[in-house]
Amino acid sequence: MIDIGQDHNLTVLRFTSVGAFLGNNIGDEILLPNKYIPKDLEVNDTINVFVYKDSEDRPIATTLTPKAYPNQFARLEVTDVSRVGAFVDIGLEKEVLIPFREQSRNLERGQWVTVFIYLDETSNRLVASTKLHKFTQKAEGLEVGDEVELVLGPKTDIGYKVFVNHKFQGMLYHNEVFTKLPLGASINGFVAKIREDGKVDVRLQQDGYEHLSQFDQKILEALEEHGGEIPVGDKSNPEEIYDLLGMSKKNFKKAVGALYKAGKVLPDSQTTKLKQ
Repeated sequence: MIDIGQDHNLTVLRFTSVGAFLGNNIGDEILLPNKYIPKDLEVNDTINVFVYKDSEDRPIATTLTPKAYPNQFARLEVTDVSRVGAFVDIGLEKEVLIPFREQSRNLERGQWVTVFIYLDETSNRLVASTKLHKFTQKAEGLEVGDEVELVLGPKTDIGYKVFVNHKFQGMLYHNEVFTKLPLGASINGFVAKIREDGKVDVRLQQDGYEHLSQFDQKILEALEEHGGEIPVGDKSNPEEIYDLLGMSKKNFKKAVGALYKAGKVLPDSQTTKLKQ
């Protein structure tokens, strides 16, 4: 069976005026329209495609890659609002509907919203929801320090709501953010704390003395590149430190402290020097 909402490696069976018919080893077939056919594709070749339903409700194959798959969270742009709901750009020719019943608030064209993508059981179409709490679960199987995938949610007074590994809800606090976050892209982070309510606090960098070797090395490399002195120190603001070194002020201070104890640097309030 060629399931909707999934990638498939299929074999080219034949070419027609409208496209190539692809098939699997149990006799199922699907059309890959001409616009998606690579120039060098031939009969009996295999090709990886994504399968979804087109505007006429027919299963169709495409070589486009969706921005999200079923059972995933994603930050997407609202492209239109109609009498049946709002539509978001998922990276395919056909946009995905957020029915009014699945909207936590009214949406407008041009907004970026965090949604959960799923396959509707009745229509077998890709649909989306902004009622995100329905699709999260209490965190389990995670440990502090684990690297995780993060999808950004709404910005709040204390930080960003995030969705961790497409399963758990968490928080990325403002004091852990030192650069502009990419709109509409997932990012990697690290588990900072698993809360009693089953939610997860995350950070964008590893923390703790056991992870400082990478920061030690980065500071030493920067010192070498800048002739033995860099213009950031204990009293520098976090943005200056991040712009120069790509690390948080907390990790910078820990790394400088370790390097000072090792006799490698001389820290000051606004500078750090390589010890001669």
